[in-house]
Amino acid sequence: MNFSFYIAKRYLFSKKRQNVINLVSFISVCGVAVGTMALVCVLSVFNGFQGVIEGLFSNFDPPMQIISSKGKCFEPDSVKQVLEHEYVDTYCAVIEDNALIQYADKQLPIKIKGVPNNYTSINNIDSILIDGSFYLNDPNVNTAVAGIGLVRALGASVHFVEPLWLYVPKRSAKVNLMKPDKAFHREFLYLSGVFMVQQEKYDNNLMLVSLALARKLFEYPTQVTSIELKLKDGIDYLEAKHVLNKLAGDDFILKDRYEQQAEFYSMLQIEKWVTYLILSFILLIAVFNIIGSLSMLIIDKKQDVLILQHLGASKATIKRIFLLEGWMISVVGAIIGVILGLLLCWLQYQFGLISLGGGEGFVIQDYPVSVQFLDVVVIFLTVVVMGLLAAIYPTNYFYKKQ
Repeated sequence: MNFSFYIAKRYLFSKKRQNVINLVSFISVCGVAVGTMALVCVLSVFNGFQGVIEGLFSNFDPPMQIISSKGKCFEPDSVKQVLEHEYVDTYCAVIEDNALIQYADKQLPIKIKGVPNNYTSINNIDSILIDGSFYLNDPNVNTAVAGIGLVRALGASVHFVEPLWLYVPKRSAKVNLMKPDKAFHREFLYLSGVFMVQQEKYDNNLMLVSLALARKLFEYPTQVTSIELKLKDGIDYLEAKHVLNKLAGDDFILKDRYEQQAEFYSMLQIEKWVTYLILSFILLIAVFNIIGSLSMLIIDKKQDVLILQHLGASKATIKRIFLLEGWMISVVGAIIGVILGLLLCWLQYQFGLISLGGGEGFVIQDYPVSVQFLDVVVIFLTVVVMGLLAAIYPTNYFYKKQ
């Protein structure tokens, strides 16, 4: 065993002559352990929330989406090679645009998404419905499925008999001040279902209607604004995206689920790592206890240092002993903190110790946790590096004094 490491280990775990040194060393280890545990738990909660949101988005967003890179709409036949490729299991044409909705005395600008009959084969929208059912093809009356935020803002419900009115400007019509309503397509419909995905992106302003109604409102007889794809099971998505992108050409863009929500996922990652930096600064304060612990240990071990020098130990060797001593304090604290953090995450995952307290309206009742190996490695390395840097000052000071 390395001589410096052996002596440092003895100093860390053996009883000192001064009890206060034991106490300070214990406090240093505990401070590092608590900070490490907090980092593991907080980052795991961030991962848990991201997993919940990804699950909600995956129930609504298609696995892959085709949009035009040069315009608002396009003809489906222009991507016929993509749609007929062996990788593609099924697809559906979509028309999405803005409209005005009126219910009683309330009016709101919203986004209309017209979808075909096979829309449910692309996603799992039934799993995010909180009221009613997904039904858009009533032969006698127009029906729609809307986000919960939009429904609440209008004060509507799937159980009400008063219709909602949609207004969309006609493409070629001129506004007549005497009869302004002639410049708009006007259709009424009833709510058949309410969904809940994500407040800002969908819930507050999105309404799903039949593709036929959307074509009539926006005057798109054959064009679409996007095509949503579902790939066959067992297909590698990266390979499929590369192949289909090549077939589509420069005029079209293929987006997977992450690219469809790129801004949102980017914001989540920024929030996560900003939190990591803030907690790391708090952990740094705890790591500074190592300076006090090492300084007191050096004073306590002056006699031992003289003996080691007389036995032939060099100043560099003695410096290395105390440097390893400080480093070991951070390593022991990091190991204990990681173990405690993982244990708390496991208990939260299994038993839901901490509740969100949101009642039955929340998607989840308890704080979600998801431990990622890379996060644990980054946290452990952060603590170890901080501990090593904190040990450099007192050991260098001791070296110069000697």
